[in-house]
Amino acid sequence: MSESTVSYRLASRIATITIDDGKRNALSPAVFEEIYAAFDRAESDEAMVILTGRDEVFSAGYDLKVMKSGGPQTLRMLRLGYLLTARVLEYPYPVIAACNGHSLAMGVFLMLSCDTVIGTRGDFKISANEVELGLTMPRVGAAMLQHRLTPAAYQRAINLSEYFDVDAALQAGFFDTLVEPAELMPHAEALAANYARLDMRAHTATKRRFRGDLIKHIRRSVKLDLADAILLGLRGAKPKSDKG
Repeated sequence: MSESTVSYRLASRIATITIDDGKRNALSPAVFEEIYAAFDRAESDEAMVILTGRDEVFSAGYDLKVMKSGGPQTLRMLRLGYLLTARVLEYPYPVIAACNGHSLAMGVFLMLSCDTVIGTRGDFKISANEVELGLTMPRVGAAMLQHRLTPAAYQRAINLSEYFDVDAALQAGFFDTLVEPAELMPHAEALAANYARLDMRAHTATKRRFRGDLIKHIRRSVKLDLADAILLGLRGAKPKSDKG
């Protein structure tokens, strides 16, 4: 069995979930399974979550080797990724994304599903670059971008695959705040300690009430996005319309 890519650390009811594959934090089916297991463990521990990556990269998105291979593993990877956004959106305790650097594609969608997103100062880029890669923006990805970004930034992100530097990402809504690299985890831990003052039952009920429509939309969209992926695997096939 390969070494785990996702680590879990619990302290004072704060679970730190770290993705670190030693490279670009590609999100393969195996990595997604580890992330799901970590969130399940954190929920069992009744813990808030800090989700973070490795030095200079949060995640470069889906594993392109799996993506290019096609077949059941590709569809499984896409399904796990898309549904993970809903899992995080409705997680019953606060979730903080501590973005270490670059974040692309599915890495962005995962990051934006968290309650608070902290960015790191540096020469880093944030982009939902599906269109640049020749992919129609998935409905799930568009929903996550619209959930967080300003209207103008949303249009540039989904249609033009714009690469945002960290300051532009802050203005666009990818980040709630921006800190120096050495301050990233201390700031995330301080936020989590502050959120401990919340009534968690009220927090859960509120987030699920006002994100309910978004979560339902994501779950409906997963089926359509997977159908598109199947069709696009056939030569000359066109994506299924939203009405299809």
